[in-house]
Amino acid sequence: MILRPQNLPFHCLSFLLALGATFSAKTNVVFIMADDLGWADTTLYGHTTLYETPNLERLAKRGMLFERAYTASPLCSPTRSAVLTGLHPARTGLTAPTCHIAGEPILRPSLKQNTPAHHKLLTLVKPNRLDTKYPNLAKTLKQVGYHTAHFGKWHLGRSPFTALDHGFDVDIPNWYGPGPAGSYVAPWKFPDFKEAYPGEHIEDRMADEIDAYLEKRAEDKKPFFINYWQFSVHGPFNAKADYIESYKGKVDPEDAQNSPTYAAMVKSLDDNVGRVLDQLDELKLSKNTLIFFYSDNGGNMYSQVDGTTPTSNRPLRGGKGNNWDGGVRVPCIAVWPGHIEEGSKSEELVTSTDFYPTILDLLEIPKNESQTFDGFSIRPALEGKPMDNRRIFTYFPHTTKVPDTFPNSAAIYDDEWKLIRLLHNAPNGDHEHWLFHLKKDIGERKEVSKKYPKKVAELSKELDRFLAETGAIYPTPNPNYNPDHASAPKPKKTYSAAQFKKMDKNQNGFITLKEYIGNPVGRNVPAVKKQFERRDRNGDGKLTLVELNR
Repeated sequence: MILRPQNLPFHCLSFLLALGATFSAKTNVVFIMADDLGWADTTLYGHTTLYETPNLERLAKRGMLFERAYTASPLCSPTRSAVLTGLHPARTGLTAPTCHIAGEPILRPSLKQNTPAHHKLLTLVKPNRLDTKYPNLAKTLKQVGYHTAHFGKWHLGRSPFTALDHGFDVDIPNWYGPGPAGSYVAPWKFPDFKEAYPGEHIEDRMADEIDAYLEKRAEDKKPFFINYWQFSVHGPFNAKADYIESYKGKVDPEDAQNSPTYAAMVKSLDDNVGRVLDQLDELKLSKNTLIFFYSDNGGNMYSQVDGTTPTSNRPLRGGKGNNWDGGVRVPCIAVWPGHIEEGSKSEELVTSTDFYPTILDLLEIPKNESQTFDGFSIRPALEGKPMDNRRIFTYFPHTTKVPDTFPNSAAIYDDEWKLIRLLHNAPNGDHEHWLFHLKKDIGERKEVSKKYPKKVAELSKELDRFLAETGAIYPTPNPNYNPDHASAPKPKKTYSAAQFKKMDKNQNGFITLKEYIGNPVGRNVPAVKKQFERRDRNGDGKLTLVELNR
């Protein structure tokens, strides 16, 4: 909880005030956000025996651990935009991780009115940049005298929509992509950012850059906002060789978390959280620094590494790319020495849009009168108080090919209840609703909407209000839909001899499973494997052109 000076004895308060500059200076802010780090990917909640995160535990002991933190979206760019602006992806329309894509900037979503007749719903045109017109945390802190610096992943737009264009004084490595360029371990492929030594790890380099930055701020005494958005643990899946080797003997093949490479990636993530803490301590900045740790979405449980999936979010269902809790429930820590009680925990609901208003509230910085927030200050939770009638929302108006996914959706959380709305998914074109009681059913296996119709009606009404208030644009029924077109068999894809030759990398006249998969990044590898096995009817582990076209 927040420790208020007025609650301290007079002689203690006098002593603290005598410390001088540390307490009279503006509070510094450090926001660390992991990429794709799931709720079960740390030792904070007791759901892993493989991954090691001692520095996250160290951070949590300094402040408050949130047991029920969620993201506004199950994918990265939408969550990042929500953290930075305090606006829900339903309002900005930035709902997909498209911000690295080249081409003309698209700043608002729209519906394709000429969507082909075999689509039941109109197709959504997705924004590919975060509009710079929105007020954001960096701009606000800069306006009141803070130096602002972004380190790591951005993924909210190419120039002129980089971190520098969104109010940051520093942007390292100034990269628009969804992951580190080429590899975590050098050589990298960043166009204007080179490794300092062979085999340098990108997170180690980010910590070096933050070290140097903090030394400058300690010298010039200027308050700072560090936005350290880690590349880890997003693909590509590689790590320090010695770290990978150290985890090979620790893997339990019966455990769903069994990738030594992913475990090594988590270790590098944790190492460099520790590096930041060490430097803050060394420069005597920790006592006057507010720190948040968070992740942009749940763990990736569908890509392929070490012959398995990167991780598992068990006991949660699903993962990155869908609105099950495995895709949106994440680790979260808040630290502010002397203000937030050490070693405390909170069961309050927290979401991506809360951080911006919370930071302004804690630092007593007024928001612009015309500014909108979709989140709330979680100061009561930080004080150990309940946040009564708190409801939060996730929104993902897309369908993906990840396992255990479902159609375009939105969800509302109300205490222990969760209502998922499948947008226009009922046979008659209405919305479909699933209700879960998360305290009794953390794995979302027991759908209870028929048992609690009043709760469904109550939460559905609140979800209607949220979507209307934010002006959410999502796929609606296609007026040109023709079920005959939808049921007509799609023409079977066939491969030409030239295409076969291109896939046959070693030119031996056969295509192996590895050649068939190609680059695994972003692919549903288990599904692709099944395709290969269906075509490989003689089971020899390779395909001819005839088999490929079966």
